[in-house]
Amino acid sequence: MSRPLVGALATTVLGVAALVTAATPAGAAPADAVAHHKPTPPHTKAVDFAGTVALDDCSGSIVKMPTSQPDDPALVMTNGHCLESGMPSAGQVIVDQPSSRDFTVLDKSAGDLGSLQATKVVYSTMTDTDVTLYQTGSTYAQIEQQYGIKPLEISTDHPTKGAGITVVSGYWKKTYTCGIDGFVPTLKEGDWTWKDSVRYTPECKVIGGTSGSPVVDNSTGKVTAINNTTNESGERCTLNNPCEVDANGNVTIHQGTGYAEETYTIPKCFGAGNKLDLNGAGCTLPKPSGVRR
Repeated sequence: MSRPLVGALATTVLGVAALVTAATPAGAAPADAVAHHKPTPPHTKAVDFAGTVALDDCSGSIVKMPTSQPDDPALVMTNGHCLESGMPSAGQVIVDQPSSRDFTVLDKSAGDLGSLQATKVVYSTMTDTDVTLYQTGSTYAQIEQQYGIKPLEISTDHPTKGAGITVVSGYWKKTYTCGIDGFVPTLKEGDWTWKDSVRYTPECKVIGGTSGSPVVDNSTGKVTAINNTTNESGERCTLNNPCEVDANGNVTIHQGTGYAEETYTIPKCFGAGNKLDLNGAGCTLPKPSGVRR
């Protein structure tokens, strides 16, 4: 998983490489961090850092659902394995957990504008997908008034093979531009299993700290997935070395390949006022034990 080794996680191999974060200071853009300055191809939208945030050890974004309103409490999305209280175990789903986590808001050029603070973890899991959604103490309107930043919208369409995408890392202040190489029925890493994952083409060589980065569809400007892992050393189904399992149970390994988890089903799990509704029509996110299915 593409998260640096920090704090209590230092005994678990989670980052793509701890040496990466040691070699480059957090928040500093590597020398090749100029991908977002390339000319925009025809029929695509320019993708920049507006709407993204930096966490202490991961990347994230301020997101809205298609039905979200300006006065709704703003949501911040990152990976499940970036949860500050520790990674959810396989099968675990966390909802309505208090949080006061801070997020650094970035402008379109990756400059720091200020901070947002969470009020709670709305939803977090590493089962079937790898996502954490925080509710903040600010509305979208307040964020736009204070920082001039609008949220990124989560698409309700399934990603498309061959689509051009940009992975936008607020932690490294760097973008990665590539395409969707295909989809993986089952992606396994350690104890965790993810379904219908996105496989990147080789150009997106994501590293530790890019966990939770929004994957933006270059043609729509909407979030189509969330970056979460890379096979680092060619091992089979181990931490930092996810393996692909096809519909027939055949296992394949692609060393150096990056992956993301689709997000198009998330909006169906939120109702008016950005309220989580795991029993909403079409919601397929895993539910915590005790919640009606």
